[in-house]
Amino acid sequence: MTVGEATAKRIIGLCEQYKITPNKLSTISGITQSTINNIINTGSKNPTVSTIKKICDGLEITLAEFFDDELFASLEQEVR
Repeated sequence: MTVGEATAKRIIGLCEQYKITPNKLSTISGITQSTINNIINTGSKNPTVSTIKKICDGLEITLAEFFDDELFASLEQEVR
C-alpha cells in the first residue's frame, strides 16, 4: 500500500467514525470538494502536509492522531 492509498483509507475511515460525508469534511476543513475527491478516489500520490493539517483541524484532531493508525505502521518504502 502506498502513502496515498493509506491516506485515502484513513480519511474515509475518519468520515465514517465522525459520521460525516466527504463533502461535509471539505466544508469543515476549508478544502475544496475536488481536493478531497482526488485524495479519496485516486489515492493522490502527494497530498501535502498542509492539506492533511486542514483536514485534522476540521476534525479537531492532531496530525499525530491522524497518522497514529495501523495503515501507516506497515507502509513499505516507496523508492522508485
